[in-house]
Amino acid sequence: MKSRFRHVALIGKYQAQGMRGVLEDIAQFICRQGAEVSVEHDTAMNTGLTGHPMLDVDGVGRECDLAVVVGGDGTMLHIAREVARHGVPLVGINQGRLGFITDIPVGEVREVLGPVMAGDFEEERRSMLEGQVLRDGRVIFEAFALNDVVVNRGATAGMVELRIEVAGDFMANIRCDGLIVASPTGSTAYALSAGGPILHPDIAGWVLVPIAPHTLSNRPIVLPDDSEVAVEIVGGRDTSVNFDMQSLASLIHGDVVRVRRSAHRVRFLHPRGWSYYATLRKKLHWNEGLGG
Repeated sequence: MKSRFRHVALIGKYQAQGMRGVLEDIAQFICRQGAEVSVEHDTAMNTGLTGHPMLDVDGVGRECDLAVVVGGDGTMLHIAREVARHGVPLVGINQGRLGFITDIPVGEVREVLGPVMAGDFEEERRSMLEGQVLRDGRVIFEAFALNDVVVNRGATAGMVELRIEVAGDFMANIRCDGLIVASPTGSTAYALSAGGPILHPDIAGWVLVPIAPHTLSNRPIVLPDDSEVAVEIVGGRDTSVNFDMQSLASLIHGDVVRVRRSAHRVRFLHPRGWSYYATLRKKLHWNEGLGG
């Protein structure tokens, strides 16, 4: 099958054992489909896979029309944030346990990736968050997130007190260990473990989940994703904010974390017949105990 894609980037979780051999096999397979392969710079340098052209992440976005990501959801999150503004579609190859957004098992690469590269795939687009930290009205930090933006108390500190506004309207003051603002993609990550609901990726909403709230009536809430969420740090010590568990910024009283929908969306390509509900069943073991 001839590839409908001209130039494919290959990105891997280079810390994983045996990754070089896996990437080399996939690179050769892609070349046999008639596409050019470039390897993301850090992947190439850390695996020794230097027989193909190398590109930094920005170069992947500028020059490639498909990115194949091998690893787990964490690897995919990093790349997705970086290439979303370029509109490059992503295919996730999972080495290990099934991921929510890396959904092709590594043992099925040839059977599945070939048809995808030939144009036989399901495409979905997922929303991202963008956030800012304001201090005295001035932006001191900003970043993107595909999963979530999390305000956390310090490791040895007590609760934080937060003032929350939604679309400019005062919503609540809460005392808690932290607060999660999650996209539908992130609703199956930290937000789920903190008691939040699962949002289908097609729902235009965020989920706001307090972490261990002092008042039990502070419950998770689903908000429209066209509403900006503003979280002011009112009390607590050593508070921080992170974006997909990657970018950190130390916060002081009076700082405001603003979160809104990004103008960019992430494009994922899945095998024909892919089902979001099948992924939930497998990942969350919803079919255990049935069928003997």
